[in-house]
Amino acid sequence: MSDQIRRIDDFFLTVSDEPGAAARVLASLQAAGVNLLGISMLPHGACKSQLDLIPEEIGALRRAAKTAGLKLSRVKTGFLIQDEDRPGAVADTANTLAEANINIISVQAFCAGSGRYGGLLWVGAPDLRRAAKALGATSWQKPKLVSKAGAYPSPFDET
Repeated sequence: MSDQIRRIDDFFLTVSDEPGAAARVLASLQAAGVNLLGISMLPHGACKSQLDLIPEEIGALRRAAKTAGLKLSRVKTGFLIQDEDRPGAVADTANTLAEANINIISVQAFCAGSGRYGGLLWVGAPDLRRAAKALGATSWQKPKLVSKAGAYPSPFDET
């Protein structure tokens, strides 16, 4: 498989379902210098939305969220897939995981232009290490182990 596949960490927070709610959060992260590899937003109950944030660097997101008074969820680890667009690109990844008897929980893939595509993929927590091995995933970042409440290390950290 020629895809570039990296492990990523995803957090979400809940925002009000109103114009400008996501823009305010993203502006505060931008002002703090947080680079996001991906974002997603979807309805989350009555008058609320779930804003998913995939940071390039976990510590920067956590610091910016704390400063802005934003409550982040626990970390969820997944995979970022990037490569040249081709027929069956996502099917190849799905087949690799199926052959390893690993279920895909969620996947999103998009054409990135200039003949490239990118995707986000999640599997169950018990399958993370096996999926990383099957996909040949590399570590994107290795968060520091911390003992503060609300700080959760990636399941890929060695203990």
